[in-house]
Amino acid sequence: MANPRARKVADRIKEVVAKRLDKGLRDPRLGFVTITDVQVTGDLQHASIFYTVYGTDQERADSAAALTAATGMLRTEVGRNLNTRLTPSLEFIPDGVPENAASIEALLREARERDELTLSSAATAQYAGDPDPYVKPREYVDEVDEDEPDDDGADDHSADDAGAGDLER
Repeated sequence: MANPRARKVADRIKEVVAKRLDKGLRDPRLGFVTITDVQVTGDLQHASIFYTVYGTDQERADSAAALTAATGMLRTEVGRNLNTRLTPSLEFIPDGVPENAASIEALLREARERDELTLSSAATAQYAGDPDPYVKPREYVDEVDEDEPDDDGADDHSADDAGAGDLER
């Protein structure tokens, strides 16, 4: 709602309707109703009043019927307390915020459960191949001690082993 005047009128309608519902209507079907938002058209001709009802589905349906029956009386009350040339028509719309919030909470709960399941399965998981699949560079022995004989008893100065410890060839 870009129009600041429409926003002020919507806020005033919200206050007037909420006070009137707080004082009470003579309709026993009306339950615990909360006005959540009011939106007014740019020409201030129509007001959509969003509400929630605490209770069961039957209590919500009864409250919707009571609000529909009291629309004329509430419009009169709004007209008395609003300083506009025309009194806007009122429309009561049940607000879907609580139901949407409940469904979002259910989805978040399911995501948390799946994350916990994934973490628990990852804790006991093993690698499919080698534990460390990356190729490591070769490690060369720098120098062979020339004074000690090998296991076969030959010394290290033989022609076969010449240059075996060198890295550059």
